[in-house]
Amino acid sequence: VSSNSNFSFFVTSLRAMQRHSNNPDGFGGDLRYGETGPGAGLRGADKLCRDIAEVSLPGAGAKTWRAFLSVADDGSGNQVNARDRIGQGPWHDRLGRLVAPTLNDLLADRPQNGDPTIRMDLPNEDGVPNHRPDPLAAPVDNHHIMTGSDPSGALRNPDSTCLDWTAATGDQAVEGRPWVGLSWPRNFVGPNSPSNWISALEESGCAPGINLAQTGPPNPDDNFVGSGGGYGGIYCFALP
Repeated sequence: VSSNSNFSFFVTSLRAMQRHSNNPDGFGGDLRYGETGPGAGLRGADKLCRDIAEVSLPGAGAKTWRAFLSVADDGSGNQVNARDRIGQGPWHDRLGRLVAPTLNDLLADRPQNGDPTIRMDLPNEDGVPNHRPDPLAAPVDNHHIMTGSDPSGALRNPDSTCLDWTAATGDQAVEGRPWVGLSWPRNFVGPNSPSNWISALEESGCAPGINLAQTGPPNPDDNFVGSGGGYGGIYCFALP
């Protein structure tokens, strides 16, 4: 295990989301994580990033961690865009590999000008490529990562955030459906192969839930965050 002072990016692993939610199905779209009052979703998600980082690398929790999430209302009536929360870079993974040197590089379809070995499969808090979190097992279909954001890293729309990351009943009419990016791209053949790490598609709903088998796109008859391949993971960044 390395002691990496540059550690400033990760995808939250399924194991971490299960551990910190005390739920085998994870958090769903409610990321308040013990926070209350206006803006609790973002504050809770930031705290979750901090706590996961600290478990992986003791001392890393002292950094200012931010979840890459957009909201319609930060608690004071202001829209928040994920891209504006995370500083200007550079960012490194748990093993010290460069994810992206600048914000402009980061906000590409896949992060640019970083370590090519992680560009197409962004790593979790332990530096493990998230497509295959258990190197002794086969890859799993787990790439849907919640952002609520469009490809530029801005709020996609108010229906894309599970009521600003406070809701997890799965009532689509009330809570909307979370918008997700892809921690690793889907390798469909064709010009429209989705690969954007920030913004790719709409999940089925905000309820907790996991699907790690390749079953195609999110099922409209489902109502949970992982229907199309995932578990409601988020991206975490540390400020310099």
